[in-house]
Amino acid sequence: MATVIPLGHFLTVAAILFTLGVLGIFLNRKNVIIILMSIELMLLAVNLNLVAFSAHLNDMVGQVFAMFVLTVAAAEAAIGLAILVVYFRNRGTVAVEDISLMKG
Repeated sequence: MATVIPLGHFLTVAAILFTLGVLGIFLNRKNVIIILMSIELMLLAVNLNLVAFSAHLNDMVGQVFAMFVLTVAAAEAAIGLAILVVYFRNRGTVAVEDISLMKG
């Protein structure tokens, strides 16, 4: 017999993941790669909520929407990393303070 994990456990894990993502953004404002990883962590927490509620309500819409969010997150990560690689080749650093020099 399969054991059913309650919805509250999924929501707790998602809340912890989202909080870690927010803390990663606010505590580390020096490195752009860490900031992008924190955003990905927040998106995964949202996806976990979508899938958990979708399974709880026996509705596939949340799971389909989670797949769209994962697709957009993968595209964002690929484009963001490509921009960072080009920026690092030109400037030699990925520090957030130095990126503000791109203005104008």
